[in-house]
Amino acid sequence: MQALFSPPSASPGSQQPTRRAWLMLAPMVLWLVLFAVVPLGVLAVYSFCQRDELGRLVYAFSWESYARVFDPRYLRILWRSLGYATATTAACLALGYPAAFYIARREVRLRERLLLLVMIPFWTSFLIRTYAWIQILKGHGLLNAVLQSLHLVSAPVEWLYTPTAVVIGLVYSFLPFMMLPIFASAEKLDESLLEAAQDLGAGPLRVFWTVAIPLTRPGIAAGVILVFVPAIGMFAVTDLLGGAQVPLIGNVIQNQFLQARNWPFGAALGVVFTLLFAVSYGLLQREPRWERRRSP
Repeated sequence: MQALFSPPSASPGSQQPTRRAWLMLAPMVLWLVLFAVVPLGVLAVYSFCQRDELGRLVYAFSWESYARVFDPRYLRILWRSLGYATATTAACLALGYPAAFYIARREVRLRERLLLLVMIPFWTSFLIRTYAWIQILKGHGLLNAVLQSLHLVSAPVEWLYTPTAVVIGLVYSFLPFMMLPIFASAEKLDESLLEAAQDLGAGPLRVFWTVAIPLTRPGIAAGVILVFVPAIGMFAVTDLLGGAQVPLIGNVIQNQFLQARNWPFGAALGVVFTLLFAVSYGLLQREPRWERRRSP
């Protein structure tokens, strides 16, 4: 046991560190293979299959499901999903970055309390929190009561079952996933770099834009991935707050598996969704042009 937790040997010819590393990584690798790689492989196989008149799966190779993905009707739903995910990500970044940066620069005791407030929503079931938003956004709900008491509106506003309600629900659900990676990057930010920029004559906004944001870019990229990709496929929020009137790609996939019993088409949509994740991840990992020009 002591050898397992002791530091790796510095001897270049020794194979012990490699074996030890694989031993510690084995549970995670096994988990990923069983619950990520294998299901994705099954999904890919199903996407090339067909179905019979009763909706049963037929293992006969076909491109029909992928051809159907490019039907204009489903392309509109896909673009709508991308639009909602982009709006959700932008709102989470605009709201989450200043808050996460502020929390990261506070003293330890206050920082822990503020982080606790960020994590409190996770103590309650996702469905309960979403149903709570129904009570807030409905015609005679809390939001309209507050707006009317402040004389900002003269009559109740229809928030529920609208695209606005869907975006509000998505932002509420994914905001902590944006804040936590940014907090982790901002917490490790060297304070002396900010002070040096100020000593050289940079104002607060310029220091924030040219020093803080580039140095916290890994946290921003991680937060964008954690928000953008799940927001594309989220279907519970659109069903409950959108009244199933604003179908997204996640709703279509759910319907194909549970109602239409068209597993090959649902699997093809799932594979396309996974490819979107891969493309999004690749774009976010690319080094920006301005950083390439600055590098020696």
